[in-house]
Formats: sequence, C-alpha cells, structure tokens
Amino acid sequence: MTQSIIHPVPYYAQWESPELVPAIIAGTTRASDDPLWPKSGAASPEEYEFWSWRLCGMACLRMALDHWRGQAPPAVSLAQECVDAGAYIRHSDRVDGLIYAPFAAYAQQRWDLHAESGPDLPVAALSEHLLEGRLLLLSVHPSIRVLDAAPPRRGGHLVLAVGTTPQALVIHNPSGFPGRSQQFAHVPWADLDRFYAGRGVILGPHVQPQ
Repeated sequence: MTQSIIHPVPYYAQWESPELVPAIIAGTTRASDDPLWPKSGAASPEEYEFWSWRLCGMACLRMALDHWRGQAPPAVSLAQECVDAGAYIRHSDRVDGLIYAPFAAYAQQRWDLHAESGPDLPVAALSEHLLEGRLLLLSVHPSIRVLDAAPPRRGGHLVLAVGTTPQALVIHNPSGFPGRSQQFAHVPWADLDRFYAGRGVILGPHVQPQ
C-alpha cells in the first residue's frame, strides 16, 4: 500500500470533556464530576457515569455523523436509541454490545448511512475502505492509547479509523489521551495486530444502491 488519505473528521471523546480523559481513566476524577455531563443527554450525573465508560461506539458514530451530516447528537441519547434498536442490551450493572449487525441496521435506517457489519475485517482490507471514502469503526484493546507493548487481549474498545498512510493507520480514539492519542493518532501497521480484533463496522456517507 503506497497511497495515503486522512479524512477531516471532527473528534469527540466518549466523555464530554476530552481533557479529563486521563484523570477519569486513572480514577482520580469521577466521570460524574465532568462539568459538561449535561451535554451528553443523560438525565443525571449518575446516568452519565454509567454510560460514559461504554460510549466509545457512540463517540465514533458522532464523529461520522458530524463528518457527513454536520450534526453530532448527544451520546447518551444515541445510546438509548441503540438500546431500542437491539444494538445494546442494558442490564442493571452492565451493557452488552455494541452488537454490530443491529447497529449497522440502525445506522442505515436512522441516519441513512452506508453501514456494514464486519465480523471478519482483516487488516489488509482497511486501507482500501479508507481510500474509497469510508470510515471504519474498529474493535481494539483500549491500551492502544499508549501502544502497550503487551496488551492482555485484542478488542474490547472501539475507535474510528479516519486515514491510512504507508506507515500507519490513523485513528480517532474516544478514550485517547490529549495531545498524544485522541485525534489523528498514527498506529504503526506493525503494532496494530497486537490490539485489533479483526472486526468492526464499515461506515459510508449514504446507503449504497443494491
């Protein structure tokens, strides 16, 4: 692969205050103390606390919607719609999902995006999608934010691939660190396999004709 493209996609963290991400992850600040929590669409700081740790997929969707539609609906409001669509299954103490197939159907029906579940999405296919104008919601281990030398597993967190170069995949990471791994973070191809679970969702600007 010799071509490069980086799409000018706006960035959103899964917490409303991107600068607080390191402190929230470290546990020195509670998500419910984020002063911008009302912007999330949550009804209370407690609801925001519950959802904010699980909003990586909704942050990615907000980025895509802002890029193609010029709008970024509140993250918790989107999550509640995804519960109704079967893309999340909410329990009292946890959330199952993001479940790709119903999420893709929701993104198509609700937002008129091209959205395709990719349970088998190899690294070799990523650049082609990006070069053709699509964005990729990818399952990676969250320690991709620091390029951990030995992550315990692959997957468990969602990032949005927004570009490709011969050297790296370029991502927006909803739980990345400011100035380091939030916006347009370059993940060298040689490192990606440690984190990437080989699955995700392919997003495009509109529903493509069959």
